[in-house]
This record gives sequence, C-alpha cells and structure tokens, in this order.
Amino acid sequence: MKSVALHNLGCKVNAYELEAIGQKLQEKGYQIVPFDDIADIYIVNTCTVTNIADRKSRQMLHRAKRRNPDAVVVALGCYVQTGKEEALLDGSIDLAVGNNRKKELPELLEEFLRKRDVLREMEAGGSEKDGLVDQKTLNRRSVIDIDREQEYEEMLSEGGADMKPSGEHTRAYIKIQDGCNQFCSYCIIPFARGRVRSRRPEDVLREVRRLAAGGCREVVLTGIHISSYGMDFIQKTDGDYLESGSDLRQTAQKRQYLLNLVREIAGTEGIERVRLGSLEPRIITREFAEGLAALPQVCPHFHLSLQSGCDATLKRMNRHYTAEEYYEKVRLLREVFENPAITTDVIVGFPGETEEEFETTAAFLEKVHFFEMHVFKYSVRKGTVAASMKDQVPEQVKNERSARLIEMEQRLSREYRAQYIGKEITVLTEDCAQLAEESWRLGHTQTYVKAAVPAALAGRNELITGCVTGFLTDEILRLEPVL
Repeated sequence: MKSVALHNLGCKVNAYELEAIGQKLQEKGYQIVPFDDIADIYIVNTCTVTNIADRKSRQMLHRAKRRNPDAVVVALGCYVQTGKEEALLDGSIDLAVGNNRKKELPELLEEFLRKRDVLREMEAGGSEKDGLVDQKTLNRRSVIDIDREQEYEEMLSEGGADMKPSGEHTRAYIKIQDGCNQFCSYCIIPFARGRVRSRRPEDVLREVRRLAAGGCREVVLTGIHISSYGMDFIQKTDGDYLESGSDLRQTAQKRQYLLNLVREIAGTEGIERVRLGSLEPRIITREFAEGLAALPQVCPHFHLSLQSGCDATLKRMNRHYTAEEYYEKVRLLREVFENPAITTDVIVGFPGETEEEFETTAAFLEKVHFFEMHVFKYSVRKGTVAASMKDQVPEQVKNERSARLIEMEQRLSREYRAQYIGKEITVLTEDCAQLAEESWRLGHTQTYVKAAVPAALAGRNELITGCVTGFLTDEILRLEPVL
C-alpha cells in the first residue's frame, strides 16, 4: 500500500476535484496521509489565478520533494495548464497533469509508476536495449501529460467527479460546471480551465441524492462561472442563436437552467439548505430572485462579483455592467429577501486606477454596505490583456488602498453581524472549538454568519435555533439555544 499526501491551493472547485481524486485513490488501495507526513506520493492541486498563487504552487511542490526526495511529486491543475514550459524545467515535479486530464489521475499515476519501475530495473541492470523505453524517456525525469488540444468536454462526461458521502461533512460542494467564456482583461482562468461545460442535471442530482443519503444537509453549488450554467446546452439545442448575437436571450436561458437545477436540488429529500456560489450581477432579475425566494431551502447569501465600483475601471477590466446596474441587482435581492448577506470581490490597483477612481470605488462599497468583501491587490498576470496595459499602479499605492478597504470590510462585516443580536437564528452545527477557555460547537446561519453554542448542548450536523446574546469573538456570535 503506497501512501499519498494531498494539498489543495485555490478555489472551491479545486478542493472539490482533489477530494474526488482522493476518494478514487483510496478505492484503488492507496492510503491518504497528512501532507506533512513522509509519503510515497505527493499531489499538489495548483492554482494560477495570480503570480502569488504560482509562487505558492512552486513552494508546495518543492517542499514535498525536500520532505521525501524519493517520493513521486505530482503537479496538478491550473499552474501546469498555463505554465507547461516552466513545469518541464522544475526538477521537483515528477508528473504534471493539466485540468483536462485530472479525472484520469489515478490511472496516469499508475502508468507513471510502472514506467518508473521499468526505468529503475533497466538502470540497475545497465540495459537500455529491451525496447521498453527509448533513451529520451530514460533521461527525462518528468512526464508531462497536458495536451491542451484535447476536448475539454471530456472533463465533465459521465457525471463529473460524482462525489461520494464521506460522513465527515454537514456541507458539501457540488461542482455543476467548469470553464469560463468571460475573458476579463486581468484573468488567466479561461486559458487554464477552458470554455464553459455544464454537468447534466441528472448527473448533479444523482450526486446530491447520494450525499443526502449519507447525512449531508447543505449543498453549495460551485463552479468556475456558475452563472453560465447551461450555456453549452443552449449551443447544442439552438445552434443558430449564439451566432445571432442575442445576448439577452442567452442570459435568460442560462437563468432558467440554473433556476430549474436549484429547484430540483431543493426538492431532494434530506437537503435542508442550498447555497449558491459566486454569481455575476446580470443573472439577477426579478423572475430569478423570486424563483429562488420561493424555495425555503435556498440560503439568502449571495456572492456577487464586483471587482470595482468605478465604471471606467470596470470597462478596462472588460466587465459587462456598470456600478449602477450592479447596485440595482443588490436592491432587488434586498427587496425580495429579508436582509440577505451580500458579499463580493474587489481588486485594487488595477492598471490606470487613479486616486479619483479608487475613491469612487470606496464610496460605492460604503453605499452597498456588503457583509463581506474579499480584497485583492492587482497582480500582473502574464498572458492577459491587463499585463500589457500602461499606467501600472505602484505596489506601495496598492498596499495603502488594500489596507483601507480591508479596514472598511471589517467594520461593515461587524455591523451586519451585530444586527442579529437579540434576534432568533438557526445554525447548522459543525465542529467544536476551544474559545474563551470553553468548548463550543460552531455553526453557520443561512446567511453564513458564524455562531457558537456550548458544546454540551449541541451535537454535529444539527439545526439549532436560539437567541443571539452578543459576540463570542470578533467574527462569531454567541447563541443561547431554545431548549
């Protein structure tokens, strides 16, 4: 039995895919061990969304090889997909597999191990003439299996990862699509993940039913761009339409595909909550919002990607909405849902962002009054349009702007949480933690606000209702259960 250590970098989609790979490896007899252990095989699921992500990917690969120089180190995913040449030169990598072959990793790994054993036998015997491998293969330490030309659709055929219940999670992530067609000027992901491919509803529902049967009560729909769910269904069933340039029709059909999927999942026995991953603002219409609001299982927690509150910056980013259009979508959600949690992403220091543009963004963020904001400093990403833009913002200016928005985020987030003090809420309980020298059971509300109850009063994977009495920590509310 060979031991395998797994490490994930990046998004929830990456985490979902690596968990599925781990399950397949266990089924084949591999033993999964912590990444800090001495393992026979290390698998790093890499990220390439920023230059920092690239650096972290390399660091983890090098750390694995230092931990056990004899181990097989596998680089997996986006960093490999966009940096094949760099990966070829990295002596820490033994096997590199791109996104389009991820689901084949167990088989590719076994093939690599067989070849390695043959090479070692030949080296030990001093023979290279038995025809099994040529001299070029013998001299190559790394095997690169990326083949970017392969059809990306194969990644989601036969039901995608089809996650099995582990019994360890109250919440499960369900990958419903992969790829992105947006091509924002700062983003490398369409090149790393390819075009939009959607999982068939019947495949998603089969996975949801299996997870529910295993005790999972909440599912989170995730993907690279879930607002595009069903776009490829439209292409196949209405071939003339995309060429017609009917963007409104395209958006309307995507909304309907996603809404129908959410309805089916919400109707699955055992599923108490359905949470949506990141959405683009354009998908929010009254029909869509009211359709979601009619389903009590849908969590009123919406991550609407913003990136900037300044129209000029949004245009340079190749985002397809204005700040005012974005605000209208937020107002619509707040009209249809009672006090929904609205979260977002913001990039500071995008090329050409003037002080005036930044101030416009800061004022807009205050106006929207988000629950949470993920603030990122713009990072030059080779291969993107923004990388060659003029007027790159100095790093010191990025740091100052980032610090200011992070301070704002902390204030706005606490204000949103404070609204719950004195009110009754329900949390889905998860793990225990030691806080203030006591044992607490942590959980989340439908709006993804974290709260805690005394561990003695709640088990795991329970829906607990109680009154919020105050803050336990800066980010965790204290909940007094209704007994």
